[in-house]
Amino acid sequence: MAIDYQSLAVKGVQALSPYQPGKPIEELARELGLNPADIVKLASNENPLGPSDKALAAVREALPELCLYPDGNGFDLKQALAARFGVGMDQITLGNGSNDVLEVIARCFADRDSEVVFSQYAFAVYPLVTQAIGAKGISVPAKAWGHDLDAMAAAVTDRTRLIFVANPNNPTGTVHEAEAIEAFLEKIPANVLVVLDEAYCEYLQGDQYPDGVKLLSRFPNLIVCRTFSKAWGLAALRVGYSICSAAIADILNRVRQPFNVDTLALAAATAVLGDDQYLERSREVNAAGLKQLEQAFDRLGLGYIPSAGNFIAVDVGGRAQDIYQSLLAQGVIVRPVAGYGMPNHLRVSVGLQADNDRFIDALEHALQPPGQGAADV
Repeated sequence: MAIDYQSLAVKGVQALSPYQPGKPIEELARELGLNPADIVKLASNENPLGPSDKALAAVREALPELCLYPDGNGFDLKQALAARFGVGMDQITLGNGSNDVLEVIARCFADRDSEVVFSQYAFAVYPLVTQAIGAKGISVPAKAWGHDLDAMAAAVTDRTRLIFVANPNNPTGTVHEAEAIEAFLEKIPANVLVVLDEAYCEYLQGDQYPDGVKLLSRFPNLIVCRTFSKAWGLAALRVGYSICSAAIADILNRVRQPFNVDTLALAAATAVLGDDQYLERSREVNAAGLKQLEQAFDRLGLGYIPSAGNFIAVDVGGRAQDIYQSLLAQGVIVRPVAGYGMPNHLRVSVGLQADNDRFIDALEHALQPPGQGAADV
């Protein structure tokens, strides 16, 4: 008798759809017979500079250790993070990317009797992990494409255990200033944990923006999550971390899998934390790229959501899927975001100037009315 294995999965998992990452260059090359070297990928919010020289040197030095298990406690990386941010090593939890940490947090503090609050248009992992553990997700309608913090605070009930807040938010790029974040945190009961996801925080410059780590002493129910995948240029190595109270970190580290960050990743992340020149260059390239894309969208008469991240969501109207396919045919990969409830937008990662130019040219071609070249690529 054939067994329906899906029915054996827990209920929350049965209804899940796999997370869809940006299309890889190799996949598009296979599908359309394109030369991978001619494809521009602006779909996954990666750092277009490539990795830091210091990170590469650290990886080379660590290669002879591939036969050994990594440091399960990540001592050197924790020590570097603690020194940089002025926190205790016992406040840090390392993850296989920040996604890993987000899942660990959900598993530790929510269950089938819990509610988890997040925003409409927020990062897809929040509802995904909520559903996987069987908790009830409360999606609060967005305000101007961003988090409506007042409404999110009002959505808290006696069943709420977690609130996810992305600042800046992916995929919309919206951001709240420090005053708004602090006012929000003051409204949240102490027994409700707030996860402040700051995956793109390194792109923020200026005192008006919050530094979640500096808020920890005032809000012991706060967990700050960050990643090395964006501004630090280590997306392939999957290194993320959270900083919170030592009491909360102790719980997270009970569930965190041993050796969840490998030796090469630990070495590269530790090294790149000392490369502030690389970080500053990342910011400069990103700011210039955002300006370049915004100017092109203005010239083309396209609406867009001003972004504080290393990407921007552009409104191409009801032809988003057709335009996406036309871009693919031209060897340019961006990210459709219909799955986020944004069917008219495409999310475009910021690339180097030449990559951005290539995308802009391809977009102009794709925007031509049907029959006037949009499909003739």
